[in-house]
Amino acid sequence: MTTKEAKKRGILWPIIKYISLIFFSFVALLPVVSCVNTSFKSMDEYRNTNVMQLPLNGIDFSNYVKAFKEANMGRAFINSGIILVCVLVGSTIIGTQLAYVLNRFKFPGNNLIRNLFLFATLLPGIAMQVPVYKIMHDLGFINHLYGYIIMMMGTDVISIYIFIQFFENIPVSLDESAILDGASYFTIYRKILLPLLKPAIVTSMLLKGVGTYNEYYCANLYLQDKTKLPTVATSLYTFVGPRGSEYTLICAGVIISLLPALVIFILCQKQIYSGIAMGAVKG
Repeated sequence: MTTKEAKKRGILWPIIKYISLIFFSFVALLPVVSCVNTSFKSMDEYRNTNVMQLPLNGIDFSNYVKAFKEANMGRAFINSGIILVCVLVGSTIIGTQLAYVLNRFKFPGNNLIRNLFLFATLLPGIAMQVPVYKIMHDLGFINHLYGYIIMMMGTDVISIYIFIQFFENIPVSLDESAILDGASYFTIYRKILLPLLKPAIVTSMLLKGVGTYNEYYCANLYLQDKTKLPTVATSLYTFVGPRGSEYTLICAGVIISLLPALVIFILCQKQIYSGIAMGAVKG
């Protein structure tokens, strides 16, 4: 390769890189911009203009007020907040303790349990809803917030494997030193190993939190009283019905539901980025 060709290649590659970044940024932002645009329009204006055209009457927050009140989003945010906190705390405790036992203790059936978790990933969740619904019905968990929380608290397999991989990178000599000092297994887990799992916990909480916050199917199936037990995901379907969909109110509700996640991301972005980065390296 000549010097001139090397220079051309050195100039061409950054151009291609930036063009691709601009293109994919445009693709990612286009739905958000159109959703914000639509949320400020009336239904007549929405029908007679394209989604990218700016609102003719300027910025009007009446759709946001109407969506918040009619969809009972205040109650939905409270319910989703309770569910999210309980599920994240519970699934983190269950997942880290289970990974601790599977990694640190060798017993008959250890490999079998790991293989069963792997087998569970091959089963589509929607296909398992008939037996799950029967169990939930027999236990009296349907139409109760605590029942839905217990069901969602089941740790997903991805989180378990993330925790197991992190435990494998923590030397067993730490456990042995603590045992010599008189520490119990639970003390070792709580005071030594759990603080070292912060990057894995952040990664797991992100995956579980996004899935729980956006979950619609199970919330709609098991929380059947939509006046007392709405979640953010189910409340948006208030404006969908047999007579058509009120897209201006749906878009306003979508933007309202995005705001808490956006605020949390802005406030915790350093912890999120560091947790994902460390999780990628150690996992």
